[in-house]
Amino acid sequence: MINILRTTFIGLVVGILGTGLGGSMAFFLKNPSKKFLSGIIGLSSGLMIAIVTFELLPEAYMLGGIYWTILGLALGALMVSFLDGLLTRFYLSNVRRGKGFIKTGMLLGLGIALHNFPEGLAIGSGFVAQERLGVGLAIVIALHNVPEGLAMATPMRAGGFSRLKAFMSTILAGVPMGVGALVGSMVGEFAKGLIGLCLALAGGTMLFITLGELIPKGKELDGGKISTYFTTIGFMLGMLISKRF
Repeated sequence: MINILRTTFIGLVVGILGTGLGGSMAFFLKNPSKKFLSGIIGLSSGLMIAIVTFELLPEAYMLGGIYWTILGLALGALMVSFLDGLLTRFYLSNVRRGKGFIKTGMLLGLGIALHNFPEGLAIGSGFVAQERLGVGLAIVIALHNVPEGLAMATPMRAGGFSRLKAFMSTILAGVPMGVGALVGSMVGEFAKGLIGLCLALAGGTMLFITLGELIPKGKELDGGKISTYFTTIGFMLGMLISKRF
């Protein structure tokens, strides 16, 4: 029980720390350059790919076998794809009515909150599987959430939200990660055979978000190679984190 509570607390802290730090950066960087945002997003992308490649999937394969790993990857990708479709349709039907900046920030926050749950699930399952896996995931996911918090808070501020209101919105977007960590730790504690599937599921969501959202957005922000350079650097840093923890 103590381990479950500790893992839940870690997931909650990681969630609010990552998005909250990104939100606080938006207050100090009045107009962050596209090159800066492109580099941060690229760095996060490389870190995510590395942790999925060297930590999540090998552990999922070892615990659940190849078929459960493939099933988890597919389910994770399909789940995020479905949520992405819902958010896209909602975005297109509402933004045209005005208040675009604030609505964009709120929709980004909803998307962040939705995929923070499976990332919390990965943290919870990771701690049950191996301590170093949980620690490595927590570090990488926290870093990954920083540019998302920044991307969420910036349009809110541009739309007229106060600094405190925008900051608290980014904090709230990180809360579902604590819930996911609780579920992941409980599943791992009482049904360890499902850990492999949970890790693969989280890996599928991370891959879909990274390959389908983060990398393309990094490239869109800057037409040069900044995003690609930082993606490579992030991948190498992810390798070092995996080796260290």
